[in-house]
Amino acid sequence: MLERQTLALLARDSGHGLTSLKRLFWGWLARAPTFQIQSKERSHLMIDGTYFSNGLCLVLYYDSDSRYTQLYRFSHKEDFREMREDLENLRRMRVGVESITCDGQRSLLRAVRKVYPGAILQRCVVHVHRQVCTWLRKNPKSLISIELKEIVHQLPQIGTHNDRLAWQRDFNDWLERNREYVYEQSLNEETGKKWYTHKQLHQSASLILGAMPNLFHYLDNAKVPKTTNGLESFFGHLKDNLSIHRGLSTEHRRQFIRWWLHLKNTRRT
Repeated sequence: MLERQTLALLARDSGHGLTSLKRLFWGWLARAPTFQIQSKERSHLMIDGTYFSNGLCLVLYYDSDSRYTQLYRFSHKEDFREMREDLENLRRMRVGVESITCDGQRSLLRAVRKVYPGAILQRCVVHVHRQVCTWLRKNPKSLISIELKEIVHQLPQIGTHNDRLAWQRDFNDWLERNREYVYEQSLNEETGKKWYTHKQLHQSASLILGAMPNLFHYLDNAKVPKTTNGLESFFGHLKDNLSIHRGLSTEHRRQFIRWWLHLKNTRRT
């Protein structure tokens, strides 16, 4: 699982038949170990979800200090009730949470405020940067969009409070100069409905404004991860290893993931 070995390679190197190895492997997969939550007074969690080709969603609660997966859940979406239950289970197991770094998904933000109201909420800086660049496209046409994209490109480089103040000043100046354009609305005379004329530009500005209060907590506490990039890399390795075993059923894929997470944790303890 961790060394990217296929059953065919194991059969060749071990001298055992492929059918026998498959039978052993399927039996082993079915006995996935019980996950162990580690009690901790102060945790800095990264929480994120990833989707697999069959629509399965894996939500991970990852301790960035110990590089240990505290909890995971299989789902079909990042659901408020499920994430609240997960966080309540962590709290019940005496996991104290000082900070949570996430992409700002609304259901997760609601769940965190419900269960860990005193936790620092750090918005993933890279997610904000990436989302705005996606909305504004690779080559925006308007000068206003080009200017905002240049400002956003500076966001991941902010390392001091002076950098933050300068960046916020640049963004606020841009918004003040272009407010009328950003919030311009168009009217459908037949239906009477209005919409923002420059929808993606408005979305980008709104995302930045909404994230702003929680974008820079990492400047005050070095233990607070500024991004969830570590989890994206983690998910990437998992999917690479899983892709080697393309013939697994949906249930076997779930069991593979359970074992993979357990083995990764075992290497950390």
